[in-house]
Amino acid sequence: MASTIQVRVDDELKIKSDALFKDLGTDTTTAIRMFLTQALAVNGFPFEIKKVVSSPYEALTEAEILNKLEKSRKSAMQGMYCDSSEVSSNMRTKYGL
Repeated sequence: MASTIQVRVDDELKIKSDALFKDLGTDTTTAIRMFLTQALAVNGFPFEIKKVVSSPYEALTEAEILNKLEKSRKSAMQGMYCDSSEVSSNMRTKYGL
């Protein structure tokens, strides 16, 4: 026996999600089934849910940002920098990316 779940969503969300899932070779109903199956498989949400944090630079003035950039340039000129792959690896580890 199969049960029915009805969910109300905004028209725009429905249209966009239908298009997305069609591009992925499926439909919204199947995508919802996949979500529920994965939720049971991992015993929770099948993706990380976290609070969105604003940028730490949002509250800085232009002068403060320029000052930070100048300090960064001076450090780089003194050889105090990391390879981009090292920075990426550190960020993945720190933020679970």
